[in-house]
Amino acid sequence: MELLCPAGNLASLKVALNAGADAIYLGLKDDTNARSFAGLNFTPKKLEQAVQYTKQQGKKIFLTINTFPKPGEEQRWYQAIDLAAHTGVDALIIADLSLLDYAHSHYPHLALHLSVQASATNLGALSLYKREFNIERAVLPRVLSMKQVRDLAKVTPVDLEVFAFGSLCIMAEGRCHLSSYVTGQSPNTGGSCSPAKDVRWQEVGGKRLTRLNEVLIDKSDIDDQMGYPVVCKGRYTTQENANPNYLLESPTSLNTLSLLPELAQSNVVSLKIEGRQRSPAYVEQVTRVWRQAIDTYLSDPDAYSAQAQWNQALAKVSEGQVTTLGAYERAWQ
Repeated sequence: MELLCPAGNLASLKVALNAGADAIYLGLKDDTNARSFAGLNFTPKKLEQAVQYTKQQGKKIFLTINTFPKPGEEQRWYQAIDLAAHTGVDALIIADLSLLDYAHSHYPHLALHLSVQASATNLGALSLYKREFNIERAVLPRVLSMKQVRDLAKVTPVDLEVFAFGSLCIMAEGRCHLSSYVTGQSPNTGGSCSPAKDVRWQEVGGKRLTRLNEVLIDKSDIDDQMGYPVVCKGRYTTQENANPNYLLESPTSLNTLSLLPELAQSNVVSLKIEGRQRSPAYVEQVTRVWRQAIDTYLSDPDAYSAQAQWNQALAKVSEGQVTTLGAYERAWQ
């Protein structure tokens, strides 16, 4: 079972590999990937260095090209695929049909992974992508229950990758209409949710005001530990309640340590850690915990249980210091 970790820069890539990652996923320094934040991601030269370092460690590296080309600007996405093919990445992570077609027809030797942004959740969808583009793997959206993952794993024609840890979102995997409404950009078009240029913090009367494109989305104490500001995790008042509250979604992170045996027995091939926009310290902490958990399970599957210190370590880097099993544990279909 592969431990797949994020890298927003070379520092994160190196600490992830040193902490036990089997594979790394990353994006280019433009809007061809859905984490296009200033100061993050890889130039062509940095990508070359990343590939070289990762291969020296005997690990794999995947390039994420998971946004959808804008009309008239497709060439930039094609150039990203060309670059990846010539740089030697092990696979491309793609969602858009036209990009899958371009990559498959121009570089049939290059492995393709279906991005979570494609939202493929059933046998018919996976079979179509396999037949038309010969994808090797699909990243499942975080909307399936554990039973649905098991059922799909029994019949899938491709390898399955699931999110094991990291931030959750109420939107349908990258299609952040709230961010688009407030700022004009969403991950699947502009490459980022809550683009940094629109985020502004202001200290007033001992409080910190958080604004996104001048829309007030939160007010907190100065010392409060807050995550990156997004519309869905802001605190708001209503006509009925003057006390600010999380009306859409509370800051919470997915943590599936307790599901590790079920995921392994379902033949899920890869566990994905979310967080390309997070710090190297976060990447190292989360990778070390998951490396220990996977190794512990593999050494004696019957004796495995999620250890308290693992969950405590992950809770410290979780949004709101709260974790959940998300859709994996929901009983309703």
